[in-house]
Amino acid sequence: MSELHSRENDFIRKINDLIEEHISDENFGVSELAGEIGMSRSNLLRKIKKLTNLSVSQYISQLRLKSAMELLKQDSFSVSEVSYKVGFSSTSYFTKCFREFYGYPPGEAGKREEKDIASGQEKRPLARRNVLIAGSVLLFVSAAILFIILKPGASVKTKGEKSIAVLPFKNDSNDSSNIYIINGLMESILNDLQKIEDLRVISRTSVEKYRNTSLTITEMARELKVNYFVEGSGQKIGDQILLNIQLIEASSDGHLWAEQYRREADDIFFLQKEVSKKIAHEIEAIITPEEEIRIKQLPTEDLVAYDYFLRGQDLFFQWTREGILESIPYFQKAIQQDPEFAHAYADIAIAYYTLDALFAEKIFADSINHYADKALLFDAQLAQSLIAKSFYYMNIGAYEKAVPYLEKALEYNPNSALVINTLSDFYASYIPNTKKYLEYALKGVELDIAAHDSVEASFILLHVSNALIQSGFVDEAEKYIGFSLHYNPDNLYAEQVKAYIIYAKSGDLGQTKELLIETLERDLSRLDVMQEVGKIYYYQRDYERSWIYYKKFL
Repeated sequence: MSELHSRENDFIRKINDLIEEHISDENFGVSELAGEIGMSRSNLLRKIKKLTNLSVSQYISQLRLKSAMELLKQDSFSVSEVSYKVGFSSTSYFTKCFREFYGYPPGEAGKREEKDIASGQEKRPLARRNVLIAGSVLLFVSAAILFIILKPGASVKTKGEKSIAVLPFKNDSNDSSNIYIINGLMESILNDLQKIEDLRVISRTSVEKYRNTSLTITEMARELKVNYFVEGSGQKIGDQILLNIQLIEASSDGHLWAEQYRREADDIFFLQKEVSKKIAHEIEAIITPEEEIRIKQLPTEDLVAYDYFLRGQDLFFQWTREGILESIPYFQKAIQQDPEFAHAYADIAIAYYTLDALFAEKIFADSINHYADKALLFDAQLAQSLIAKSFYYMNIGAYEKAVPYLEKALEYNPNSALVINTLSDFYASYIPNTKKYLEYALKGVELDIAAHDSVEASFILLHVSNALIQSGFVDEAEKYIGFSLHYNPDNLYAEQVKAYIIYAKSGDLGQTKELLIETLERDLSRLDVMQEVGKIYYYQRDYERSWIYYKKFL
């Protein structure tokens, strides 16, 4: 046993030495450490987690912060100098991390240390972390209770919050065929902003309803509960793109910033990045070094491939079966033009998964896996690549294997309604976990229930209702299932949950069975409802009728 402990200590010492050796290199992360130590990334993650109960990135970050504390105690360097010496390219992000770890800003390091020692109250990060954990549990419970009290659309305080909606861009050209380029600019800027954890960014589907709205900024802000709006319009003139962009503060309806850009078409990527960073800067959003790297990354350097890709996306986002089928050939043309176009590979995989999702017989599993693996090969940090791979595992029923990909996708894209709602579904149906289910259901609402179209809103409210009934909040669950069906009376998933909520109130299993049979009669292909009816007959020991439904199911 002592020999085992000795080997483990040697391993940690070697890890610490390697991190110290590269402490000032902001790009030295998990992959680089794995290469230096001669281990695969996954093995390194498992071993560090076992020995320290931390992820590798957390472990590296903590060593950087501890080195920063030692330098600050010397009182020879400014906070900015220390941040760069320990591998933080952003002083504001360094300050944020330091404060979270030690409980006070780096500028107070020397004074606070002396004061704490003199009073015999030296602070320990572990103790602080326990307090934070306890506090976060209380906050979570409080948030859940507040959410139960507030109905959808009720007033929510957003003062000081960095919340933003990117409204659909307008096409200033008489040529309607160019709209896909303007939509592509809007989508790319939105995607960049969604990568910033310090922001709350409303999803594309949420703002699409405002494309031709007559509502004022103040009225939209009340519905969306955001503090900032981005408006844009543009057109393609020959080989040039003209883009007008403005950032508006919702409370005053005043322009914080406005700019007109005239750029060559082959500068489209740099235009998108420039606008995204300018918006984040104007509302003082903190961009971490990792987020900065992801924002800077170009989807492709081939403009022809990108043009095909934008045409495909414009069709895909119609969210119809026909539109999705028509989008795939454009994505395929994009990868023929640029065989390393990760986002195009990922979107093909997601398109095939969407086509397969509503059918019992899965015919696209091999295609989903092929294109998802290609996407990961060319960009393993692209959120869409990770989502695509998770969808492959969902398609074949290997749900446990899908979760790490979705959680990593959420880390890289913390404002993704797609990922959050998929995680809600996971912890409801595939890997039941009521606490996580309620957490992700509430996060889905945070991206704003009032702004979603009726179908999407219905499913988000369904998740909240289902999470509440699983947590024992019967009356609240009944209220939210009512909201869900108000948004979409044809949501048969909501009807199914409603039947069980009524059972929780009445205990009348016969009534529940009749409600489920009524639901099934509205769509005889619904295997999930068919199975539930068979199950209730079985519990009632009516085995003959139970077998009728199970036989149909099989």
